[in-house]
Amino acid sequence: MKEVTQNILDKAKEYRMETAEILSRMVKIKSYSGQEEDVCRLIAGMCEDAGFDEVRIDELGSVIARIGNGPRKLAIDAHIDTVEVGDPSQWLSDPFSGTIEEGLVKGRGSSDQKGGAASMITAGKILKDLGYDGAYTVYFTFTVMEEDCDGMCWKYLIEEEGLRPDVVVSTEPTSCRLYRGHRGRMEMVVRLKGVSSHGSAPERGVSAAYKAARAALAMEQLNKDLQPDEDNFLGKGTIVVSQIDVHGPSQCAVPDQAMLYLDRRLTWGEDAELAISQVKQYISEATGDALDAVEVTMPQYDKRGWKQFDYSQELYFPTWKVDEDHPVIQAGVEAYEQLFGTRPVVDKWTFSTNLVATTGRHEIPAIGFGPGDEDQAHAPNEVNRIDDLEVCAAFYAMLPYTLEKKV
Repeated sequence: MKEVTQNILDKAKEYRMETAEILSRMVKIKSYSGQEEDVCRLIAGMCEDAGFDEVRIDELGSVIARIGNGPRKLAIDAHIDTVEVGDPSQWLSDPFSGTIEEGLVKGRGSSDQKGGAASMITAGKILKDLGYDGAYTVYFTFTVMEEDCDGMCWKYLIEEEGLRPDVVVSTEPTSCRLYRGHRGRMEMVVRLKGVSSHGSAPERGVSAAYKAARAALAMEQLNKDLQPDEDNFLGKGTIVVSQIDVHGPSQCAVPDQAMLYLDRRLTWGEDAELAISQVKQYISEATGDALDAVEVTMPQYDKRGWKQFDYSQELYFPTWKVDEDHPVIQAGVEAYEQLFGTRPVVDKWTFSTNLVATTGRHEIPAIGFGPGDEDQAHAPNEVNRIDDLEVCAAFYAMLPYTLEKKV
């Protein structure tokens, strides 16, 4: 194992700048959710050039690249769509420059999360160089539409294509720490009704706008009242009113319809049924409406991807965590220790990842390990460290060997 470990470290170092160039090439291609075709074609070509055993694109548009033919399945995942740029004036340079300087690769998606994808390609190349033919078939998945609908790509792969791994690694940014969980989330739409009247006599009506205001303040209170999970690993859930819309017959009328859009983060032990019941209770108490008069629904995501394939799911993303003594976590710890001679920090994400599907929904054990920092996600002037890319390429190549001893 020492020889394998040293070979992996040597190869990751040898390919260090090539990995940075791979990331730079990806960053230069815009790949907003549902518009990933160009970057997917680039990635598929790079995997073929690196000698992967099989490269294909599924019906949703994700790239699936395989190495090995072992009886067990390891999936290493990166989503390759990004959020948009936001206010261009907040960027110090072109968000799609892919500039490599000062030990960094710069641009939108460099950390969230094309950096993980770049390290994956290098890890696959290392495994091919080493002639890996162990117990694991390693699937490198470069998945689409995560920014819009976390995990739908994997819900499709598991439930429609039957690709069910034994272990999953998310390469979302962790600052090269080992992550074993994160909160889930869901989206909700609240609809409230009032009674319209002429604006000159508001006392004749019931304002849906005022109900919406009271409902929003009730959500502020609910957010304060939410409690952390029992072991306080994932922390407390949260709820945020992200949109409010009010309608009436005219600008000179009391509005009779209101909508609140809610983002709810779910800690361990919380689920959709509980979250919806809490919202209904707090809003009913705030507005005076009966519980059954407060309409709370969970919307569907049904946007078409770049291959124009119809697939959808409700906007519910279950919480997940893996015990620290689980063999998968221990295999990750051992891989890190063998490579770098020290124990990794074991922690959790604040945000959500595709693991809501593989692990939250389908209970497949998983870990997170990725280059870059979580606070770079969705931020202007996004960057990733070349050092991190090298570390992660080595870790992904090492993991199949340590998993064989543990799982």
